Amino acid sequence: MNNNTSNVTENVENAAKPSNDMPSNLNNMDALSQYLKAAAGTREGRAIPPLEKWHPEDVADMDLIIKANGEWWHEGGQMTRQSLVELFATVLWKEENLGVTEYFLKTPVQKIRIQVEDVPLLINDVGIVHEDNMSWLEFTTTTGDVVRLDNEHPITLKAYKPKADSSDSDSSKDNEKHQAVGIEGQVRPYMPVRNGLMALIGRNTFYHLTEIGQLTEQNGETILTLQSGGQSYQLSMPAS
Repeated sequence: MNNNTSNVTENVENAAKPSNDMPSNLNNMDALSQYLKAAAGTREGRAIPPLEKWHPEDVADMDLIIKANGEWWHEGGQMTRQSLVELFATVLWKEENLGVTEYFLKTPVQKIRIQVEDVPLLINDVGIVHEDNMSWLEFTTTTGDVVRLDNEHPITLKAYKPKADSSDSDSSKDNEKHQAVGIEGQVRPYMPVRNGLMALIGRNTFYHLTEIGQLTEQNGETILTLQSGGQSYQLSMPAS
């Protein structure tokens, strides 16, 4: 093993260990952001930390919700600092227990539970990249993740089902919410990104995808065929 490889391995292993001066409670926005900024400074670029190696026992809650349209809201106000949203997104973690899906911001000492209306990531760009005499469809999320369409990252279409919110008993609030993010039952395109996290493909991005691909009629259905990495992928388009 050369020195460069050894250094990279050592950095990853060290990142998985909590430091002695790490605060024990990170469910405060300022404390969490300061810790993540300090930790990010030890990694090159936008590297995702080794979340799978962290097994914190302490769980706390933060009043943070990722809306179905991709917006992040904290204590009732939208988070407008994109750099902070991107930083928090690097420690997004998903767990499923007994059919219940929960989302966290995960650190070595604490998991901070947050709320997600639909899925935690939003894809807002797609393009064609060429590599080794092959063309790929490459997708980018609003928080900096990049993923290519392949067998491990397929696009799926499913109906949007907003989570019931007992605090919104007023039907007018429900109507406003559905108008903002899509009507209940509306078919939306999704794509896996990392660590079990799914991304919604934004409307404009999906329209662009239909221009990149080929639309055909088969047995009364509209089929979108996409080419990526030498493979063909087909989607049965919902009726308009």
